[in-house]
Amino acid sequence: MRINLGIRKVVARMWKQAVSVFAIGMAVMGITHTAYAEDEAGDGAKELAHKVTELKAYSLPDRLARFVHSSERQFEYPEDGVKGIYVTGNSAGGERFNTLVDMLNNTELNSMVIDIKEDNGHLTYRPDEDSPYYDIAHNYIGDPEKMFDVLEENNIYPIARVVVFKDTVLAEEKPEWSFKENGKVWKNGRNEAFVNPFLEEVWEYNVDIAEEAAKMGFQEIQFDYVRFPEGFENRDEDLEYSTGKYEGGDGDNIHRRVNAVNDFVAYAKEELSAYDVDVSVDIFGYAATVEYAPGIGQSFLGISDNVDVISSMIYPSHWTSYFGIDKPDLHPYEMTKEYAKVENELLSELEDGPTSRPWIQDFTASYLPDGDWQPYGKEQVEDQIRGLKEEGINEFLLWDAGNTYTQGVNYSP
Repeated sequence: MRINLGIRKVVARMWKQAVSVFAIGMAVMGITHTAYAEDEAGDGAKELAHKVTELKAYSLPDRLARFVHSSERQFEYPEDGVKGIYVTGNSAGGERFNTLVDMLNNTELNSMVIDIKEDNGHLTYRPDEDSPYYDIAHNYIGDPEKMFDVLEENNIYPIARVVVFKDTVLAEEKPEWSFKENGKVWKNGRNEAFVNPFLEEVWEYNVDIAEEAAKMGFQEIQFDYVRFPEGFENRDEDLEYSTGKYEGGDGDNIHRRVNAVNDFVAYAKEELSAYDVDVSVDIFGYAATVEYAPGIGQSFLGISDNVDVISSMIYPSHWTSYFGIDKPDLHPYEMTKEYAKVENELLSELEDGPTSRPWIQDFTASYLPDGDWQPYGKEQVEDQIRGLKEEGINEFLLWDAGNTYTQGVNYSP
């Protein structure tokens, strides 16, 4: 495999740094060059934030200094807000894609969240052969350009889903970037491995992939699994792993995990600012009900303060008896509405908070105990949307792992 940040990656990084220094010098001297700005749009931004303290005597227009890279694709943010669906790489590159496009053309839905780096760590399309990510790629989306042509022609807003710290492929290739038990890569009960959020090498790896998605034409990068493994608080002192720059820092293990996750999100937002894309993060719904999610390192406000969009996963089936609601799967309207109240109160604490765009449930949770679940269809999906809408949240995303969405739903109830 070529999963490495070896010679090619080092050379690429050195080149980016050299270009950035040159770009900063040009900006300070007031020299502009359109062709250069277009070619090196993404690179000039990367070092500027770290150099700005050295340029205190100058006042530079933000966009000039950043040499913003912009895709040639033309997409407008939906006027009524994003109302989208999740789309796997298989669906995006297969026959189901046309069916989903027709669905969006015949409803109020307007956006697709498309897997670019999926849950195991594979890319869903083939990059160029000289890419360091070529060997982790599957050819699910055989012709990305054709896919984007269809999206553009049908005014479907494209969002790239990039799974971050759940990454069995990278963990097995780079065990030193993961968590180990008895010298071997640790895996959870579903045989999934995670890479280490404390390590900046892991941050770079994922943001590099996100940059490629931005260059393809995606208008937003949505990071998922921005967290430590579930239940990590029960094994954090037993597993073998590095804490990187957080070693010996202030606070306990919980706060170090929270700081690492927050710092990754801030880093990703800064690095992607050169690509004129929005940044969003998926987060557990219950993270909004506690100060910190102690094991996984998620802080609702800490993450929200560093993104353009926050997408809480608030599927009724995933809750226990919260908000005084017993058997939440049976009460999608009440559950969604009560959650929205809590989230709104939290986001009001931020001076410039993100857009709220929750993930809602369009699947049947028949794995729950009998009597605790119900079939989900038109009524249940509409109930969730109505609960959000009544609390002033007008954007949402529908999740069904198989991409088989309910027909006949009124998405503006």
